[in-house]
Amino acid sequence: MAARLFAVLVVGPSMSPMLRDGDALLVWRGPHARPGDVVVVRFAGQPGLFVKRAVRPAVGGWWVEGDNAVASEDSRRYGAAKVVGRVVLRYWPRPRLSFS
Repeated sequence: MAARLFAVLVVGPSMSPMLRDGDALLVWRGPHARPGDVVVVRFAGQPGLFVKRAVRPAVGGWWVEGDNAVASEDSRRYGAAKVVGRVVLRYWPRPRLSFS
């Protein structure tokens, strides 16, 4: 069984100003999300993981968007995403617990 917690690194400005390039996040693995949660997702046909904000459930997963609309590739481009986990802590550069 996979570990419930895993770490990701924010790359790019799509979640600015809440999260910035280089922030390190701790993520609780699982498909559960609520609107407003910061989540880690996969988009069908796209490599890698993305950090986005859950907006609403959608056919095939969740509609997610970056906080910085002009610099975000998200559901507006790729459609619904599969939630991999929910961000619970930013531990670098300074810990912060609230992400909704």
